[in-house]
Amino acid sequence: MKLLEGIVEVDDVDSFVATVDEISRETEATIQTFDARYLVSDRHLERAVDLADRAIDRGESIARDRAVEILLYAAARRQITDALELGVTEGANRAVVLVDGGDEREAAAAVRSRLLTAAEPTLGDYDPERVRTFFDVGDAELDVVDGDLESVVLERVALLVVEK
Repeated sequence: MKLLEGIVEVDDVDSFVATVDEISRETEATIQTFDARYLVSDRHLERAVDLADRAIDRGESIARDRAVEILLYAAARRQITDALELGVTEGANRAVVLVDGGDEREAAAAVRSRLLTAAEPTLGDYDPERVRTFFDVGDAELDVVDGDLESVVLERVALLVVEK
């Protein structure tokens, strides 16, 4: 798994998604783009990939597409429309692009040249209030884990399996 960080400029979400799909088809890689403001760490995406793959291997996936399954786990949501909030929107986005499988090297190069406007660190630069609201993390829950928001989010990701 490769994580590419930077700015993506999205003029039209459908066109952006079409470009991602084209790169994915060309390289046979799974590619998913995330709004970095929601991602607490690289472990957040690693866990989402692991759990999505496990669900696919067991024939228990929610989505037909691996990239969408990873998005659902990263968002800890069963509904695709709810999970899409973790995706990019029109305009400039601080993003993390996950590339996994297939020809990762070629896919990463294509993402850098065709999608990223600028490469810069974005992972770990999340918005704590946005994350707390999205993942419904209250003060009492944060107090139990000594304020470690990452731990709570990773738990939410893992709990998606249980909520079936």
